[in-house]
Amino acid sequence: MDIDALRSFIAFVDTGSFTRAAKQTFRTQSAISMQMKKLEEETGHTLFVKEGRNLSLSEQGQQLVSYARRIIALHDEAIGNFSQSHNHPPLVIGCPDDYAESILPLLSNLIREALPEQNLRICCDSSSKLRLMLDAGDVHAAILTRAPEAEEGYLLKHDTGVWVHGGFPELAHLKPVPLVLYEPDCKFHSTAIDGMEKQGLNYRLACSSSSATAIKSLVKQGLGISAMATSSVTEGLEVIDDVELPALPSVDIVLATAPVPHPMFGSALAASLSKQFFDTQNN
Repeated sequence: MDIDALRSFIAFVDTGSFTRAAKQTFRTQSAISMQMKKLEEETGHTLFVKEGRNLSLSEQGQQLVSYARRIIALHDEAIGNFSQSHNHPPLVIGCPDDYAESILPLLSNLIREALPEQNLRICCDSSSKLRLMLDAGDVHAAILTRAPEAEEGYLLKHDTGVWVHGGFPELAHLKPVPLVLYEPDCKFHSTAIDGMEKQGLNYRLACSSSSATAIKSLVKQGLGISAMATSSVTEGLEVIDDVELPALPSVDIVLATAPVPHPMFGSALAASLSKQFFDTQNN
């Protein structure tokens, strides 16, 4: 099977979109369609079924996912084995800054152990913007927040949202409750606001920001309370558990790779790093 076609297939599986798969693999959607048709001819099975306006994987398509990931991983491992890290450009890792203290250090250490001579460059931005950077090939891999039911990336950690204050617990009892939240494209923002509305709770959005550093600083100054992943709770922040506030969602923190990988950082290494990280966090 053609390795590029399999990369396009997995790009669709991970993103749920042929549009994003085309962007990530730098192909047109018609080229992606031809690749998928070729895969169907080679396997002798229909890989996709139509559900309303959307396409999803058939039973045979779901079976191909496992094989495709293993084939790509073996291919990338072979390429990496014959490559020398000092001959390659920096490995660009994307990370939301709310995970810069909790997730990034351990993952960086694991990468350094695996690739001791490879230079790293860290790019901090929100998960939504990092996905666009993956699509454009501007980052080689990224730490992302995904919904638990999604297929995207390699699992690093299961997490859940919590409400926090910065030394001012009385703010959770105010009417309206002052909120300091991430931007609207963050799952915790939308869930917090929607929950407040549905429960009829009086609230005021004091501030929103894409910067975790800014949010934490403002919360510590008493501007309001916030909603974030447990992994983002650092020194100076305390979880609110004595006030009935809207439930926040569970999320997965994953390591996603660009379909066109860095020569030293293919899917095999990403899978290995995610397993090491997950095992370390749970032992």
